Amino acid sequence: MTNTLIYAHRGANREAAENTHTAFELALNHAVDGIETDIQLSLDEVAVLWHDDDLCKLDLPGLHIQDFTFSQLREFSFAGHSAPDDRQKIISLQDFVASYSTRCRLLLELKKIPHESLLRQQKKILQTLQIIGMRPDKDILVSSFDTVSLMHAHAIAPLQGLVLNLVPEHDVHFALRMLTTQPYLHGLCVHIEMLNADMMQLVRKFNKLFAVYTCNSVAEINLALTLGVDVLISDVPLLALNMLHQKNKK
Repeated sequence: MTNTLIYAHRGANREAAENTHTAFELALNHAVDGIETDIQLSLDEVAVLWHDDDLCKLDLPGLHIQDFTFSQLREFSFAGHSAPDDRQKIISLQDFVASYSTRCRLLLELKKIPHESLLRQQKKILQTLQIIGMRPDKDILVSSFDTVSLMHAHAIAPLQGLVLNLVPEHDVHFALRMLTTQPYLHGLCVHIEMLNADMMQLVRKFNKLFAVYTCNSVAEINLALTLGVDVLISDVPLLALNMLHQKNKK
């Protein structure tokens, strides 16, 4: 039996606007094991959920989350409607954790925005850890592509589960170096293009959690399930869940 956990990438983002209550509720209706989401800071330093470096998806090119206060961001519709309802508005991390931490597992990515100051990044990290309670259990994990951010988080909350995200350009040798030099890591989260038996064997050798993201096609999902990754992060969580159930019936 495959014990892979299925996480919805920013919610059921192909059925509703990503990182909104609607997308998260749809994902939970599919009975996902967890939700992956992204954390940035508003101008007035409220931790909110948003992925992109800019606001082009809201037809605001050249502008960023950090250009607006939380109250101003709440006036926007993240589903493209002129009159947003609460299900389509930006969500604070506080609200997200309160709404979903008792309903599923969470994976929170600390976004490292270009030109964002080190002080703001450190405030983002501290606020995130404070909101989730610096908990030693692994139902809420914190991830980042930035090792400096993860080292800072580890210094604040040594027991917090921290996951390093890797991009397709990284290989098994880079992963080995990270696992060797960053022993506090709870695991690695790799892009689907990096997923292979050698990478799997390496992570298992270090007894770390192994997650894979952008796992969306039938072939990609099948590869992740066949190798037995711990966490499969998908934009199509219902497809991943159905494939997992079919595999476990065999």
